[in-house]
Amino acid sequence: MSIRRIDVGPRMSAINIHGNTVYLAGQVGNPGGSVAQQTRDVLATIDELLAKAGTDKTRILQAIIWLADMADFAEMNAEWDKWVPQGNTPARATGEAKLAAPEYKVEMIITAAI
Repeated sequence: MSIRRIDVGPRMSAINIHGNTVYLAGQVGNPGGSVAQQTRDVLATIDELLAKAGTDKTRILQAIIWLADMADFAEMNAEWDKWVPQGNTPARATGEAKLAAPEYKVEMIITAAI
């Protein structure tokens, strides 16, 4: 089975498709904004990338969310809950991690079906 890569860069691809499964690279929002704003940025990017892959958020299988500070969990969830399609919620995990730069407050990794 072949692997299709979309938006290939020197370090990583934004999207990898293997069979009927779509893997997105970790997505971060614009640095410096609030957790809510960064979450909205990430979710908008996820929508765009899933569309490029020929799928959408109703087909998300798993979401892995990293927060720079778990104290921001409720603020991130408020945006997530507005965005995630009820009845099609994915398996999800959220943890705290030191992200690539201190300006980033949230990062999401998505796996979806086509």
